[in-house]
Amino acid sequence: MSLELMNNAIFVTLQDKGRFGYSHLGVTISGVMDEYAYLCANKMLGNSLEENILEIAFSNVVFKVNAPTQIAITGAICEFFINDIPKKCWETYNVKVGDIIKIAKILEGNRVYLGVSGGFDIKKEFGSNSTSIKENLGGISGDKLKKGDILPFKSYKISHNTRLKKEFIPSFDSELTLRVILGYQENNFNEEEKKKFFSNTFTLTNDFNKMACKLKGEPISCDINGIISEGISFGAIQIPNDGQIIILLKDRQTIGGYPKIGTVLSIDCFRLSQAREGTKIKFEEISLEKASKKVKDFYLSFS
Repeated sequence: MSLELMNNAIFVTLQDKGRFGYSHLGVTISGVMDEYAYLCANKMLGNSLEENILEIAFSNVVFKVNAPTQIAITGAICEFFINDIPKKCWETYNVKVGDIIKIAKILEGNRVYLGVSGGFDIKKEFGSNSTSIKENLGGISGDKLKKGDILPFKSYKISHNTRLKKEFIPSFDSELTLRVILGYQENNFNEEEKKKFFSNTFTLTNDFNKMACKLKGEPISCDINGIISEGISFGAIQIPNDGQIIILLKDRQTIGGYPKIGTVLSIDCFRLSQAREGTKIKFEEISLEKASKKVKDFYLSFS
């Protein structure tokens, strides 16, 4: 009763919403990069919205099914096959013993999500299955999956399949506008620099992983060179000495000493996680009140 990885995949990890309450110990939150895709997969499968899932970051991943279950594929648009028969993403499928699941070329976006009914039966560490490689926590042995790894689950036989309506499947655009809540350190950036930040277009570089992404563009200057290291939130926008923007993501360090102009709205970070190198990024200010409502409405839509 399991899913077995059949090849040497480049980067597949087990994730859930993350590991909360341990930042004071230096333990990162981690978790899925694209929570929208993650929540949709669990919703379609009838799972708890906090159930674990596989996050697949590169093409060519092959699994063998060792028990009947239902799977969901969401996130990036990819070439996806069951027993060499092409299937569509953002749908659920019934699979049986001996079936071969293949995630081939990723066509749009960066990360594919594969969930199963009831989730994988993996022991949690610090309250989460999320894999944090740098801390050797979660998943299987705190590392990415390797050939031969077994992911156990309870057998399910489900007669019906579901799919997400086309209007709810996200697009993967070459331009992205991210909403930003200005932080208390905004006073260390003069009005000209803030105007530059909100009026210019920046480019997503290949310096992009689960910890952070770096943008290239007109340098943003700060009146101070650094701050005493302090806690860092998801989506925090750091401005290092070279003025090139860094946006901190799920596997970010727990503290940092670069000044921060603000924070990208968390639900916009989910879209950012699927953006590719060369994507054009613009920023738009949003008030704390409006941001709180947007985030609240996002999660309520899944309840």
